Amino acid sequence: MIAKAPGHSADYLKPLCGLPISTYFSALKLRWLLDNVASVKKAVEEKRCLFGTVDSWLIWNLTGGTDGGLHITDVTNASRTMLMNIHTLQWDVSICKFFNIPMEILPEIRSSSEIYGYLRDGPLKGLPISGCLGDQQAALVGQLCFKQGQAKNTYGTGCFLLYNTGTNIVQSQHGLLTTVGYKFGPKSPAVYALEGSVAVAGASATWLRDNMGILQDVTDTETLASSVEDTADVYFVPAFSGLFAPYWRKDARGALCGLTHYTRKAHIVRAALESICYQTRDILEAMNKDSGIPLSLLQVDGGMTSNNLMMQLQADLVGIKVVRPSMAETTALGAAMAAGSAEGIGVWDLARENPETVGSDHFHPSVSEDGKSHCFQYICDHS
Repeated sequence: MIAKAPGHSADYLKPLCGLPISTYFSALKLRWLLDNVASVKKAVEEKRCLFGTVDSWLIWNLTGGTDGGLHITDVTNASRTMLMNIHTLQWDVSICKFFNIPMEILPEIRSSSEIYGYLRDGPLKGLPISGCLGDQQAALVGQLCFKQGQAKNTYGTGCFLLYNTGTNIVQSQHGLLTTVGYKFGPKSPAVYALEGSVAVAGASATWLRDNMGILQDVTDTETLASSVEDTADVYFVPAFSGLFAPYWRKDARGALCGLTHYTRKAHIVRAALESICYQTRDILEAMNKDSGIPLSLLQVDGGMTSNNLMMQLQADLVGIKVVRPSMAETTALGAAMAAGSAEGIGVWDLARENPETVGSDHFHPSVSEDGKSHCFQYICDHS
C-alpha cells in the first residue's frame, strides 16, 4: 500500500485521516482479509458481510444482531480505522477507493453520546445504549481533560498519551497521530486530540516474567526495582514489535545495553520501568513541538500507575508534576459519563465536573537540574 502511494509516502493519507499507513489500524487488516480469506471475499461479493470495530459488534448484538441489530460506530472509533475523514467525520470515498474497500460494509458513524438504540434481551431489556467511545478517548473524558492543552497518559500493555487540541485539527509534524477526542451529541462540535502510542509498556514486565524468568509476578516490579538506586547504566529498548510514535519504525527491534558483571536482575527491571518513562518523554517532546504549549502537568491512569516508583521516575524524567486519580478505571468512567450525559438521559452534567474534586496523588520531580539527586520520594495530595 505504501508503494502504491505517491512518493511511497506512509503519510500520504494523513491529511485526510490523521494516521500513517500502518498495519496498526483497521483498514489494512480488512484489506488483508479480503485478499487472503476466501470466505470473507465471497461474503462481501454476496453482500452479506459487515465490518466494524469491537464497539460495532457489541452494539449490533445488543440491539438484536441478525434480527434488526444496529450497525453503527462513533467518531472516535471510526477515526482509528484509517477510513474516516477527520474533517467531515464520514467515511472518505477516496480513502476507501485507495484500499479498494466497499463502503456499504462499514457502519454508520454517530456521535459519542446519544441514544443509539435499546437492549433487546436479558435482565436489562429496554435499557438505552447511549455512550460509545474508543478506549483512549474514554480515558481522556474520564480524566476530565475537556480543555485545550490538557493531556492524559494511560499505562497498560501499551502506553497512550492524548493531548486535547480543542476543535482545531492539528496535523503533527513530529510523528504523532491526529484523532477525534470526543463528540458529545449529534449537534455538538467534535473535539480533537494529538495521540502518541507506545507499543510496549506493561508488556515489558510480562516479557521479563514469561520469557526471561526474571519476575515471579509483574506486581514485583516496584519492590525489585526499588532495591537498587539506579539502573547501573543499563538501558532497555522494548521494541518487540517495532517502535510506534514518534518514530514509526516497524523494523526496530528490542535492545538491552550496558550489561556488566555488576548487573543484577533488579537493574534490568528498573531499566524496563525507565524505558516506559523515556518513551513517554519522547511523545511529550513531540507534542510540545506540535502544539507550542509545553505541559505543566501530566494526568495518568491505567494498571501500571499503581507502581509508585515508576510514577516518580516519570515525573523526574519529564520534569513536570504527574497526577494519578484515585479512580483508576478512568476508561470505564469516561464511557459512563458519555452515556449518562446524552440527550434524553441527563443523569450526568459534564459542564459541572471539576478535576479538583477528584481525589488524586501528585508526584513532583525530585531530580535536580544537574541530575545528581536520584532519591525516591513522592507526595500524596488528596483533594
